[in-house]
Amino acid sequence: MSEQQNNITVVDENGNEQLCEILHTFDSEEFGKSYVLYSLVGAEEDEDGAVEIFASAFVPAENGEDGELTPIETEAEWDLIEEVLNQIEDELGEEE
Repeated sequence: MSEQQNNITVVDENGNEQLCEILHTFDSEEFGKSYVLYSLVGAEEDEDGAVEIFASAFVPAENGEDGELTPIETEAEWDLIEEVLNQIEDELGEEE
């Protein structure tokens, strides 16, 4: 039975494990990092029908095991993530 790799477990600041769904991953040559955009599985939509999206840098493990999520540290990285999110929203809007 093959398990799809679209869920990750994230440990929040209180040490609680949260099951999250991976929405999108991408690499940045500019920063030399990979990024993952994700939301909590079962997250409630707000009044606009939106779910909170989280972003982290992703460092793959050498042995192919689970990698490590690290915080986004610079304003330039946040700008890049915002740009990617806008592109995804534009593409989704065109599909409807």
